Amino acid sequence: MVGMVYFVGAGPGDPGLLTQRGAAVLSRADVVLYDGLVNAVLLDLAPASAERVYVGKKHSELGPPRTQAEINALMAERAQAGRRVVRLKGGDPFVFGRAAEEIEYLAARGVPFEVVPGVSAATAVPAYAGFPLTARGVAATVAFATGHRAAEAPPVDWAAVARADTAVLFMALRTLRDCTAALIAAGRAPDTPAAAIYWGTTASQRVIASTLGALADEVAAAGWRPPVLVVVGDVVRYRDAMSWYERRPLFGARVLIPRRLEQAGAFASALAERGAQPLFAPVTRLVAPSDRGPLEKAIDRLDAYEWVVFTSANAVERWFDELASHHRDARALGLARIACVGPATARSLAARGIRADVVPAHGDAAALARAIVAVAGGELRSARVLVPRAEHGRDEAVVALRDAGAEVDVVAVYRTQTAAPDDPAIQLGLRELRAGRVDVAAFFAPSQVRALADLLGDGAADRIAACRVIAAIGPTTARAVERLGVRVDLVPSSPDAEVLARELAETYNRR
Repeated sequence: MVGMVYFVGAGPGDPGLLTQRGAAVLSRADVVLYDGLVNAVLLDLAPASAERVYVGKKHSELGPPRTQAEINALMAERAQAGRRVVRLKGGDPFVFGRAAEEIEYLAARGVPFEVVPGVSAATAVPAYAGFPLTARGVAATVAFATGHRAAEAPPVDWAAVARADTAVLFMALRTLRDCTAALIAAGRAPDTPAAAIYWGTTASQRVIASTLGALADEVAAAGWRPPVLVVVGDVVRYRDAMSWYERRPLFGARVLIPRRLEQAGAFASALAERGAQPLFAPVTRLVAPSDRGPLEKAIDRLDAYEWVVFTSANAVERWFDELASHHRDARALGLARIACVGPATARSLAARGIRADVVPAHGDAAALARAIVAVAGGELRSARVLVPRAEHGRDEAVVALRDAGAEVDVVAVYRTQTAAPDDPAIQLGLRELRAGRVDVAAFFAPSQVRALADLLGDGAADRIAACRVIAAIGPTTARAVERLGVRVDLVPSSPDAEVLARELAETYNRR
């Protein structure tokens, strides 16, 4: 059975610009063939079992460069083996994305395909820089051109490009002087406003606004490397009034989040709203507990418990997965009251249709235990309490509950292990940390602190400490950071994604 190849536009850099259809296709992929300009965060949208293959044209830590012939063969081979292949391309596949020749190759071999358009750099990058491509009374026509042409391709009709009110040039960094000279020779005035945008829509975005005659010299002096997009025309004058992205409170901040995208989506969204760029590095993975005996026993006697206490969203997810595997659901909890360590855990529980009875204002294990004791009237004499949690989890809540008289059964529903370092997102996070290009490290669990330190190896504490701000979601996680000998700059007033992002912006701008 022949599979399918999906050509998906990944957008120009900001992962939030991926389309809903693109995300849906990625979520079902068996194979992802991705380019060098694709944000590695998007690879986490594919199933963990999916094969991820770097097919960029340049050498990278993610893999060796691939020729177009190799890329074509990989697509056809995987699809002909019955697999769903996502060909993930930066921007839009049909705008200087070479999708046409790849599709011709597949069509000639009878391989079915679908094109999922993406947000093109042609429109998104100028928008993030504050340039409208058209404006009433100023610009009514737009031309797109490339500054990099294959030897066999026809030459660019610079006269036609020059006649457009706005010109957008792709891949023109190395030939910028020739391109600007060609536009001037075709009739554009040297003092025409022109701008170059480096790594648009990301925290690395930089803009040089100049004139057509001077732009090449100014870009050369900046020492930029690709990707760079060039905009020529009077619309560049709008930048002072319409620049918005670079004015956000966390603009330019690269925030390392050592967990998966789906676990930190709310935090990532709050960061993006403030102009930061999240770097997801899922440094831990969850596996089955080493001994399932206590878990099986707890499920068999659920009706004996008066309280069920969840200390993480992972515990909620794993616990209900276990119930489902036993053909049971939330009704199995009967009349037991339920406590959650914080809002994120409570939201995970609410997604299962259950409202927590106790959620402390400040989410840590000790506060959770105190809140339960207070609700119980000051003591828990002989009360049966079940705590499904990670294997080798911390015992503050358990000790406090037992001190209050409760009979506590601690049941491991998962173990946390350090993830393999070959995940592209982890590789990117480690590389950026080692290069000193991470501004903020935000930790959500002690296990993430330990796993990141393990993956970094020698000098881990120094590399983490080099970040401008180090944040921990709560006191327990903060203590794990401090045990590395690293300071903690921020523990939010509430363990909530929006609160953490808001207080991070305040802390970041004070330093």
